[in-house]
Amino acid sequence: MPLLESSYRAPWLLANGYVQSILPTFVRRLDSDHLQRERLEISDGDFLDLDWSRCGSDSLVIVSHGLEGHSRREYVLGTLREANRHGLDGLGWNFRSCGGEMNRLPRMYHSGATDDLHRVVEHAAARGYRRIHLVGYSMGGNLSLVYAGREAGRLPAEVKSVTAFSVPCDLAGSARQLAQFRNRVFMWKFLTDLKEKIALKAQRFPQLVSLDDYDSIRTFQTFDDRYTAPLHGFRDAEDYWQQSSSLRYLSAIRIPALLVNARNDPFLSDSCYPLDIARDHPFLSLEMPASGGHVGFILRSADQTYWMEQRALEFIRSLPQDASDSLLQSAVVAEG
Repeated sequence: MPLLESSYRAPWLLANGYVQSILPTFVRRLDSDHLQRERLEISDGDFLDLDWSRCGSDSLVIVSHGLEGHSRREYVLGTLREANRHGLDGLGWNFRSCGGEMNRLPRMYHSGATDDLHRVVEHAAARGYRRIHLVGYSMGGNLSLVYAGREAGRLPAEVKSVTAFSVPCDLAGSARQLAQFRNRVFMWKFLTDLKEKIALKAQRFPQLVSLDDYDSIRTFQTFDDRYTAPLHGFRDAEDYWQQSSSLRYLSAIRIPALLVNARNDPFLSDSCYPLDIARDHPFLSLEMPASGGHVGFILRSADQTYWMEQRALEFIRSLPQDASDSLLQSAVVAEG
């Protein structure tokens, strides 16, 4: 697919990447009262909390949130609302430990935990949805792309597309980026939010998790070495990053995919802009707006609609109903 010229233009005085990344947290408020919560009990004894926004469609948009986010963050709510406006049902799901109640098992979530996304997709397909579109933001975008690529051979036929914004495609590169002094506020916020969960895990599973010296942690390298890797079966942080970075799976994607990473995203390293892969990819399109920050893409609008959810639904609506099948057939012919 060609590299796409972006239609996004930041409002005057809001083009700075840090402003775009921080401002929505303080100024954007969307209603979540209409959402219907469902608890999905899963086979390993844990659970996933799902929030539905239905309008009576047999097509569904599944939204995956970012690190320490949840299904009622404004960017998720905005995407669900936009899906409904276009006549599609919406589903925002919570990673383990993110739905407002700590999950039961020692494990939580991580950037490559596609097993849980697969469970949500299968649950939706069993509900009768014929067309499922994945939309992910930041970590949720990475997870969605990993799922589409690494699991391409077992992807349910109902999954028709994936759209991802502000994606740390190279987790190692993004971790190094966030470790820089200019990003210390973001790093502090993530580690502060995670501390509460680690403290609960340490209480429930003291033989596996310790909170000792947690306040000495300053980077994801240390956090992932100490917690993410051992709790989820990885050797260390480097092993986790390598196995869970969507960059290594993009070439395998065989459904229509759109990746949107702003050039001024303070979380992303140069390696998170996969130009060489996208340039010759039959399914993946890469869009790199000059501005947008990290999960920003602010618009001035009366109802607080932002560009990224508009862009996600624009991409979804541009696809024929059987887009994945027709593109796959074309690719097979071309490769043959």
